[in-house]
Amino acid sequence: MRHLMSPLDFTTKELDRLFDLANDIERNPGKYAHACDGRILATCFYEPSTRTRLSFESAMTRLGGCIIGFSDAASSSASKGESVSDTIRIISGYADICAMRHPKEGAPMVAAEKSEIPVINAGDGGHQHPTQTLTDLLTIRSMKGKLSGFTIGLCGDLKFGRTVHSLINALVRYSDIRFVFISPEELRVPDYITEMLKAKDIPYEEVIRLEHVMPRLDLLYMTRVQKERFFNEEDYVRLKDFYILNSDKMALAKPDMLVLHPLPRVNEISVEVDSDPRAAYFKQAKYGVYVRMALILTLLEIQVP
Repeated sequence: MRHLMSPLDFTTKELDRLFDLANDIERNPGKYAHACDGRILATCFYEPSTRTRLSFESAMTRLGGCIIGFSDAASSSASKGESVSDTIRIISGYADICAMRHPKEGAPMVAAEKSEIPVINAGDGGHQHPTQTLTDLLTIRSMKGKLSGFTIGLCGDLKFGRTVHSLINALVRYSDIRFVFISPEELRVPDYITEMLKAKDIPYEEVIRLEHVMPRLDLLYMTRVQKERFFNEEDYVRLKDFYILNSDKMALAKPDMLVLHPLPRVNEISVEVDSDPRAAYFKQAKYGVYVRMALILTLLEIQVP
């Protein structure tokens, strides 16, 4: 039995197979419509989610399976004090696979240690968000044709953004990747990330102004400033609109640069950018369903002829 706690749980060759499967699902959805008949996915979400939870549920439904679960801690026995360990022991008797989101870092790992079914980390605090990273990698590979040889700018909340941390750790396994970190000083990428990049001799730079680096980027990964990660309202209000991507900034970019965003967005991407052919974030969300379908099949060891 196998779990997914981090994007690094899969080798790059395993990721290639997973992405090949996801692309085949995209091209031939009918082929997989009954692959999970009789199987049950439990979505255990201890904090709010729209895209991740619904994309897991969409993925399992498209595979012919069923879904049980809860969408916030208040509607589960966690509100009565039940531990994650006890919850997963119960869920193991009800479902065949579990996707868990939790505000505490490491909670899905605790669940995996006690689980009798595969557990997927659907986000744990500011730590990891591996299925979002798989979505990001699939989007890049599908739209760029490769996962190597580009400069990627990551902009916004690089301190608390678990999607950013997961994506950086995943991309360093590919060749000729260059990082540009764009953030205010208060939201810079953590030291453990930059120390890792130095140890691996991977080029990176840290800048404050987005427009200064736009012409050099092959990919721009925007993030929102996350209100729920701040300890006080004053800091959030001061930083929430620090970066706003608009048509003027897009005019500085390469004709084939892609704009990604894990969503939800607040103000950091103007709606006027949505009509730009380089805006890939809504297609990125759709790729999230295909990659989660492929992941469910892989962890349940279901092969479709």
